[in-house]
Amino acid sequence: MALSFDITSAETRNALRPAVKEKPPLVGLSRAALAGTLVESGIVPERQAKMRASQLWHWLYVRGVSDFSEMFNISKELRAELDRTFTIARPEIVEEQISSDGTRKWLFRFPPRGAGRPVEVETVYIPEEGRGTLCISSQVGCTLTCSFCHTGTQKLVRNLTAEEILAQLMTARDRLGDFPDRDTPAGAIVPAEGRRITNIVMMGMGEPLYNFEEVKKALLIASDGDGLSLSKRRITLSTSGVVPEIFRTGEEIGVMLAISLHAVRDDLRDMLVPINKKYPLKELMAACRAYPGLSNARRITFEYVMLKDVNDSLADAKELVRLLKGIPAKINLIPFNPWPGTNYQCSDWEQIEKFADAVNAAGYASPIRTPRGRDILAACGQLKSESERMKKSERLALEAMMIAGHGEA
Repeated sequence: MALSFDITSAETRNALRPAVKEKPPLVGLSRAALAGTLVESGIVPERQAKMRASQLWHWLYVRGVSDFSEMFNISKELRAELDRTFTIARPEIVEEQISSDGTRKWLFRFPPRGAGRPVEVETVYIPEEGRGTLCISSQVGCTLTCSFCHTGTQKLVRNLTAEEILAQLMTARDRLGDFPDRDTPAGAIVPAEGRRITNIVMMGMGEPLYNFEEVKKALLIASDGDGLSLSKRRITLSTSGVVPEIFRTGEEIGVMLAISLHAVRDDLRDMLVPINKKYPLKELMAACRAYPGLSNARRITFEYVMLKDVNDSLADAKELVRLLKGIPAKINLIPFNPWPGTNYQCSDWEQIEKFADAVNAAGYASPIRTPRGRDILAACGQLKSESERMKKSERLALEAMMIAGHGEA
């Protein structure tokens, strides 16, 4: 049974708040930018900037504080001045849902930026044996309109900032009791041992490479060894195929790459993943072959959603093997996750296994991804963050549809 918690007050749910002066955030700035911002504000002299930036970095990313008053090795006067000038506050958690399989989904609301309005995104935590993966969003909505993806039905509102991307990780750590050396936050789930979040994937709402600079800033901070300290081999960025930015991803960010592939012919991929019309398979595969650091130890993951009678034939499996020839790769086969209004169906489980066997026989690992969080619409391709979320009757109808079909495959 899935659980859902609305953990905001009536006051915070009111989107029509009085206008207040927007304080610039410190989260998401590089060390150099953080030091420069402190000097420009006039509250830290230049000779102290590097030291103060180092202190703030530790409190933000090692200790995970979200209130300047907790920074105990900084004078009370300076803490008060920082609080008057900047913000390090977490986003509002509008809703937290817990799936029957332990998957968690948060709906985060970020305050207005400039003349804009508050925006909402979804973030998903997937606990597994020996690891925990956080699926992070990079945009509010999406421009790509992939026909099998629920997020694609939500128009792009705006890109997320580096602060907002990192805030998803930091707030999830708060909720999971995953920051070391600090008092356990109210309502957190404390891990028995080690970290709860060991991996992050840029596979949430939006196309990360259409927000390259902010995603880059966020991931370089997430992988900084003196802060959030996630290995770049435990960070995966997924793209639908923004070819010009793929090489830059490897060269400037250095994380693992995943390609949202889903078809092996241009005519079909044009329909499923419309960006293919701009960057067809030949160009996409050339960009993959040129990805910096590509090796058997740093393989590219190709994501392939299994759609009944669309892309799941054995001929498709053979063409997939031919297409990827020479690329160190792993193929994640994803049983289609239904959502309200979709016309697609998940491939029969027997057919998915035959497809996997054909790809395995050619020497490629092709695990079938176990669907997680379907009962709270947290599975791959199901994220959508409209303020008026799905009504209970629609959720019940979806659950009935999954039970009648292949929801437990």
